[in-house]
Amino acid sequence: MNMNKLMKQAQQMQAKMAKMQDELKEKTVEATAGGGVVKVVVNGKQELLDIKIDPDAVDPEDVEMLEDLILAAVNEGMRKISDMVNEEMGKLTGGMNIPGMF
Repeated sequence: MNMNKLMKQAQQMQAKMAKMQDELKEKTVEATAGGGVVKVVVNGKQELLDIKIDPDAVDPEDVEMLEDLILAAVNEGMRKISDMVNEEMGKLTGGMNIPGMF
């Protein structure tokens, strides 16, 4: 195998990955918990961008339930965005498992 060709392919892959990472920053997912009383939006950088809580979910006597709903929604949002990133990476790498990539 030609070393120059291999280096060129690696550089092209690196450029494609950088472009994909920039595109993923702009993508978002929404996740809900409690039948939609808690909604969160997470971006491709795994940042929590927005959270909405239905006023009916706020019960001063049961703060623990609201905390659990928030955790569930955030965790679901993070899982969804992670799945999306992995899917996009799989398209780019052709399914190659490259440890430490994300």
